[in-house]
Amino acid sequence: MHVLLVAKDYRNKFSIEFINLVQERGLVVTWCNQLEVLAHQAVACFVTHCGWNSTLEALSLGVPMVTMPQLSDQPTNAKFVEELWQVGVKAKKNKEGIVTWDELEMCIKEFTAGETSEVIIKNATNWRKLVIRAVSLGGSSDKNIDEFVGKLVEGEGKKA
Repeated sequence: MHVLLVAKDYRNKFSIEFINLVQERGLVVTWCNQLEVLAHQAVACFVTHCGWNSTLEALSLGVPMVTMPQLSDQPTNAKFVEELWQVGVKAKKNKEGIVTWDELEMCIKEFTAGETSEVIIKNATNWRKLVIRAVSLGGSSDKNIDEFVGKLVEGEGKKA
């Protein structure tokens, strides 16, 4: 398993041991273009805090998710990911409230060899197809934006 870890000022947030372990298996960076990474064919899943933007980006690109929600809307978004849309699994915290490396690895393996892997990947792929259809010419999002712009133009005409 290879890892891309994105964390601003990561040297102050992670132990040297953890950074060394991850660097042996992947890349640690302070910033990257999340959409470009998620769109890459090598990405098997996305470990996410489940902020709404990140959740929508992964969902629209058909990327399964391991969720690690913290606060605000994140627990609700994680519940949608796991239970409603069935495109991911929630990482469980230990007694100290920490998600261990073993737990994270077990969640990731759920996408590659777990009992629900076929369902999760199928659902993630279906969501991607739905998004593509919606934003394509004549799709629901395309029609809605045309309708919105039409109302704006119509409103401007009434002011003149």
